[in-house]
Amino acid sequence: MSLSDSETSNGGGASEYKPFRHISRDRLLYEMLTSAKSGDSKAWKVLIMDKVTVKVMSHSCKMADITDQEVSLVEDLFRRRQPLPSLDAVYFIQPSKENVVMFLSDMSGREPLYKKAFIFFSSPIPKELVNHIKCDTSVLPRIGALREMNLEYFPIDSQGFITDQETALQELYGNIDNTRRFNACLNNMAIRIATVFASLKELPNVWYRAAKDSDESTPTPNHELVPTKLADAVWDMVSKYKSTIPNFPQSETCDLLIVDRSIDQIAPVIHEWTYDAMCHDLLNMDGNKYIHEIPSKTGGQPESKEVLLEEHDTVWLELRHTHIADASERLHEKFTNFVSKNKAAQIQQSGRDGSELSTRDLQKMVQALPQYTEQVEKISLHVEIAGKINKIIRDTDLRELGQLEQDLVFGDAAAKDVISFLRTKQNTTPEYKLRLLMIYASVYPEKFEGDKATKLMQLAKLSPDDMKVISNMQLLAGSSKKKAVSSGFSLKFSNQKTTQAARKDRTNDEEETWSLFRFYPVIEEVIENLSKGELPKSDYACKNEPTIPVVKNSTRTNTRTQTAPAPTTAPHSMRSRRTANWARSRTSDDGYSSDSTLKNMSSDFKKMGKRIFVFIIGGATRSELRVCHKLTTKLRREVILGTTSMDDPPQHLTMRTRTILLVCTLWMGM
Repeated sequence: MSLSDSETSNGGGASEYKPFRHISRDRLLYEMLTSAKSGDSKAWKVLIMDKVTVKVMSHSCKMADITDQEVSLVEDLFRRRQPLPSLDAVYFIQPSKENVVMFLSDMSGREPLYKKAFIFFSSPIPKELVNHIKCDTSVLPRIGALREMNLEYFPIDSQGFITDQETALQELYGNIDNTRRFNACLNNMAIRIATVFASLKELPNVWYRAAKDSDESTPTPNHELVPTKLADAVWDMVSKYKSTIPNFPQSETCDLLIVDRSIDQIAPVIHEWTYDAMCHDLLNMDGNKYIHEIPSKTGGQPESKEVLLEEHDTVWLELRHTHIADASERLHEKFTNFVSKNKAAQIQQSGRDGSELSTRDLQKMVQALPQYTEQVEKISLHVEIAGKINKIIRDTDLRELGQLEQDLVFGDAAAKDVISFLRTKQNTTPEYKLRLLMIYASVYPEKFEGDKATKLMQLAKLSPDDMKVISNMQLLAGSSKKKAVSSGFSLKFSNQKTTQAARKDRTNDEEETWSLFRFYPVIEEVIENLSKGELPKSDYACKNEPTIPVVKNSTRTNTRTQTAPAPTTAPHSMRSRRTANWARSRTSDDGYSSDSTLKNMSSDFKKMGKRIFVFIIGGATRSELRVCHKLTTKLRREVILGTTSMDDPPQHLTMRTRTILLVCTLWMGM
């Protein structure tokens, strides 16, 4: 038995550059499952996991991938299991005392459950637990390997992962007196983030959003120190890898930026108009699962079928980051082109016209039928989804609301526009009104001071709890520095329009977009500034700041600016129907190019610069994940988004602002 660390050769500087999610999958399948072999045992083996590692595995691998590695059975560590003394067992478990006790119970005594055990821990194991295993002399000869895999994160995308901590806001920003829960949450988060760098063999420069300066009489609030404390914990764990993991980099190979949800309060609630975001916002989906009805094969009632909208679906991969209107048009073109190029479709169409089908035609149709059926089902699924989304947009007048939301963000709308909308659109759902007012409060916080919030609540016909959500949202943002207060508030239209913008319009001639496609999350500018070495020192710090700033594809200047330069662009029309360059697909419109996108991505990654990791405490959005894909192409650096959970607007409102942020009122007394 030996305790060894993960040994992966896919990190920064490696000859073969693999996308983030591919590395996670390969480590689990080949470094763990394939390596678990003993010469005197049968080829087939049993895989045993706990609740956390089951999630880790399911986020990276399919069941078919696992069985291909000669795994005949997958078991739950804490369920009663049948003895299989002729088979080896692979244990992929967290390094907890309870798990170690269960493992020893399986393998100790005269009749162990399995012939040999290969143990892989998802994160570093404490020395006391290793000693506890060594003390059982009956188990030691039955252990084939004892290793730290250091893989305890959950890939949700080729460039995204979560730490699966949906209550992070409550535990870190809520009841600040509960030190035990605070430390446990922060420690688990740091462990899971650190294992990302263990898997990729990357040593990061750890940047973080620094707490605002406070005077001696007013200590810095604990919630403002969360990014700082997480950065300390991550750096402490990652730096230990230099001496514990073979061939781990000894100098920094990438950048990690840690921020929290307060960096951008608009992104989680604004209507994002991409196909991906609209699916998760408007449709009743469970994660990436979509349920639709298909005709019954027996001619009875339609049957429900569950599909996953993920990267293995090439139509989804092509369209997910495009505007919903563009996606709808491309689906129509895709189906038309497919029919024109597919023999089975052409022959079937000629048969419908009344002409007889020859034997040769029938033979060609049979040969093309499997592909025809598969492609038709795939394209038809997305046509159905896009149709549902467009119907919801029409039925709810969402386009007008979306225009107002973006006008507020970019300073093209003011108080009178919001009041006019609330007066004239009485049928707008309470959720949409709340989201509008949350955006309004982010741009115009002074409009919610005193009794102004009450008057807005009455006009919008929202409950007091809804308005408390808005006030607590502002509290999370730490909006202690209030903007100038206007002379008065009235629900009547004012003659003078005063506007202020939350974002600068970044549209330009190189990236023409659809209308309602202007919005971008704050993290986009932050990542660009990080890549150029221009993060504002007043807002961001680094645990191990490099002596030479990382500058890529930009002109060096004699002095470093402290803030991002304002874009200088000419007025731009929003009527173009072109898709942004970074979002354009490399697949053909007929849907035949099933793997071409992934193959091109793999070849592109070989030419990438140093990776950039961004971790958002308190949940991330689809728009922020989209930005990471966009900037990977733009910056020629793979940008990976990490977060405690991936939240869609309905989930953000119900789970975050209503139940969790209400406890933030504790800060009011600070």
